[in-house]
Amino acid sequence: MDTYGITPFICEGRSTMHRIRTAFTGGAIALTLIAAGCSATSTEGTAAGPQAQAAPAAVEVTLSDFAIEPASIAVPADTPVTMTVMNHGEAPHTFGVVVDGSTIETAVIDPAGQATLDLPALSEGTYEALCTVPGHSDLGMVATVTAGADTPATTDMAAPGSDAAPTMPAEQMASMHEQGVKDFLAGGQTDSQGGQLLKPTILPNGTKQFELWATPVQWEVSKGKFVDAMSYNEQVPGPEIRVRQGDRVQFVLQNQLDEPTTLHFHGVTVPNEFDGVPFVTQDAIMPGRSWTYTFTIVDPPGFYVYHSHFNSTAQVGSGLFGALMVLPKTGSWSYPSYTTDRAGYLQAGAPAKIDQEYTVFLGDGPLGYTLNGKSFPATTPLTADRGDWVLLHLANDGAMLHPMHLHGYHFEVVAQDGFPLDQPYLADTLVIAPGQRFDVLVHAEHPGAWAFHCHILPHVEGPQGMFGMVTALVVS
Repeated sequence: MDTYGITPFICEGRSTMHRIRTAFTGGAIALTLIAAGCSATSTEGTAAGPQAQAAPAAVEVTLSDFAIEPASIAVPADTPVTMTVMNHGEAPHTFGVVVDGSTIETAVIDPAGQATLDLPALSEGTYEALCTVPGHSDLGMVATVTAGADTPATTDMAAPGSDAAPTMPAEQMASMHEQGVKDFLAGGQTDSQGGQLLKPTILPNGTKQFELWATPVQWEVSKGKFVDAMSYNEQVPGPEIRVRQGDRVQFVLQNQLDEPTTLHFHGVTVPNEFDGVPFVTQDAIMPGRSWTYTFTIVDPPGFYVYHSHFNSTAQVGSGLFGALMVLPKTGSWSYPSYTTDRAGYLQAGAPAKIDQEYTVFLGDGPLGYTLNGKSFPATTPLTADRGDWVLLHLANDGAMLHPMHLHGYHFEVVAQDGFPLDQPYLADTLVIAPGQRFDVLVHAEHPGAWAFHCHILPHVEGPQGMFGMVTALVVS
């Protein structure tokens, strides 16, 4: 876990508080440094009077999605630096500078907000500057601060939105974007994949028992990039669990974390004692302990979720979630296929024969912007043959709204939160709120690779190409 200290720096009697973060994470900023200062005097003096200390350099920092302009920032050595940090991006950002192994950083700054960061006098050398929001450094939000003797603060930066040249050559931007797409289509970016099917143990009384263990793991979000995560059975998302309406089920959760946890069955009707809310329906499951949840599946067939309900911002955001699929007592999903008449109205046909089925979890927490715990180009393509009916189970276990958009097709939205819709509808952009689930059908009639992504653009694309919440429906 990150450790923060609070250190005041004084300028004309004013104390500016900031955090010191001991872990190195990433950030992107556009920086304008303005030589200015506030005066301070020492308590020591000479015969000629008090000896003046060096006036702090005043620096204006502008955060954007996702770049640092300029990439190298010069400041005078042995002189305090006061930074006014403004966020002109569309996503929350921070700004920090790594000094002697610790990161001095601002709090999270919302879009259009600002904060002040005071740096101590820096010895000659080069220091890393970054946004510490997970994943943002990988998108180019990094810079260097160089402290030199008799070096004035950098002032030759163009303001955001000006006609200044981009921060990297056009050829480099195009090449990086192209390489990302090639890597994605080649597949196999990471060895680990979440959401693997978990088979039950059948107890003598017929109860289906599923064993889960919550454990910390180093999760490979993209090729070669490992982050601290929390997992069920060393997977993000946790293993997919499939049961049938009427089944008697038992979930045994073993806590191998260094903090308490619980297990909640989101959208599932359970006895109150098994609802998984700490100190409301049960005690917290302490490290090294286990808890057993036993109930009968009474809900209609549909897509449900299980996840942690303790310190859930961190635990769910770090990977403690998974799919719980309730199938009919016999057979599988049954959703009608739809066509449109000349007036554009949906006309129900025979039940669609599901040829391909995918579960996709949307994430935006400590792992960054992810689909099934992976960031593009390490996300998995959704493949189908021409003419296939594809069933997508979409769930948002993040903290933000995500409008998911599929190129070249319309979704047939057939179920919400596990319940079939009496009146399905067409959409090419479907807004999924935290905690919501949707089932959508796609009739794969058009060959090619069709992008499927969140349409909040800072979640998917930057000057280095696509990242984050992007995959594609590839129809052969």
